[in-house]
Amino acid sequence: MPSQSPAQKHEEVLEKKLSEIRKSNQPKPAQKPAVPSSSAPKTFQIGAIEINEDELNHLGNQIKDISDIKNKLQTVSATKLLEILVAGALKTKCSDIHLEPEADKTRVRYRLDGVLHDISFFEKSSYNKVLNRIKILSKMKINIHDSPQDGRFTIKQKSVDIEVRVSIIPSEFGETIVMRLLDPRTIKGTLEDLGLRQDLLLIIREELKNKTGAILTSGPTGSGKTTTLYAFVNTLNESGTKIITIEDPIEYHIPGISQTQVDQKKKYTFTNGLKAIIRQDPDIILVGEIRDKETAEIALNAALTGHLVLSTIHTNNAAGIIPRLIDLGVKPQIIAPAINLSIAQRLLRKLCPACKKQVQATDKELEKIKKVLEPISKKVDFPKLTSSLKLYTAGQCHKCNSSGYLGRTGIFELFQISENIERLILTSPSILDIEETALKEGLTTMLQDAYLKLLEGITSIEEIESVL
Repeated sequence: MPSQSPAQKHEEVLEKKLSEIRKSNQPKPAQKPAVPSSSAPKTFQIGAIEINEDELNHLGNQIKDISDIKNKLQTVSATKLLEILVAGALKTKCSDIHLEPEADKTRVRYRLDGVLHDISFFEKSSYNKVLNRIKILSKMKINIHDSPQDGRFTIKQKSVDIEVRVSIIPSEFGETIVMRLLDPRTIKGTLEDLGLRQDLLLIIREELKNKTGAILTSGPTGSGKTTTLYAFVNTLNESGTKIITIEDPIEYHIPGISQTQVDQKKKYTFTNGLKAIIRQDPDIILVGEIRDKETAEIALNAALTGHLVLSTIHTNNAAGIIPRLIDLGVKPQIIAPAINLSIAQRLLRKLCPACKKQVQATDKELEKIKKVLEPISKKVDFPKLTSSLKLYTAGQCHKCNSSGYLGRTGIFELFQISENIERLILTSPSILDIEETALKEGLTTMLQDAYLKLLEGITSIEEIESVL
């Protein structure tokens, strides 16, 4: 009989472990009659099958870019697929791993700098083994296939622990998995890391010195709002200040502050949690998101009664924050005196410094840039917009996985609540009304901020047009 390869032995051990776990979770004959597994699903303990740290480091050393991950996935056994996927994600600094079953195979994609990239495909039989491993690691029910499930596990590294949030939903050809990697090394620690211009940095630093009032930041999902709030908290975090957060969920743990997480089962919602937090005598409160009238009213009233409140809200621009709060049912008389600063933001990919290429701006591009930047030409310095203007565009190299981009930066617009805007809020204004007033008082829009970064060679016109 031919001897087994290491991969075959590993696979055999894995199957044996799964079999033992299933048997151990079956009802014993001496107990009450067995309940069918479909009506009494079992939850397996985290770590029943571990991801080995040394193995991850060894694999990471063999991976330089996406092409190496593709090659590895084609040559390893099914039992090693998860290790390769995780090691590759850590090496390329991807934020999410997507596993998407199709009719006869499973597609693997990574989200790098906000954009999904195809990595590979593998067979359904291999996918089912990966699915079971992920469910066990995440403390999910392996015999539930027709309902969404959420879980998490931790990848322990020598210098840092990386939390992995797992979401599984049923789809046409099987269960779709998304694993979000929360690497604390990727979080921007300071205000300077966010990509703020110097004039905006000065405004924010001044506003963060206030003991009362609210600073609200807005934008769609994935626009970096939470990262901005964490940078604010890191700036304010000192021994003489008590900071409490309520988040859904806690994405990154910050030493020195009290972080709490929404839990619907325990009725710890944003509203209830915020009421409890105020009784804890905090100086600064971070509310992960304002979603409803009651949360908004409690947060803004806290801002009026001796607390600095930091939060996010979903709107398209800074001017939209005020009408959004009014739409939620908050009285303008509360909004006007409570808010100190209104911010909106997006994330743009940065050109890879190793391969970006300088090109001549076209006449059409030049006219577009002139039109956008002309209104701020007297207050912001930028290169002369002449026919000799040079811009940068994406190249290709192994450092950026041939995408031409490496990392992301924020683009921002913000305005302080002046006396004029405060009086305007009391009239329940439209977004356009607020924007017109803010522009007269010196607002620089996100589009203008993006074009300023274009002229600095930080990003490309193609990236700006895809985001804005």
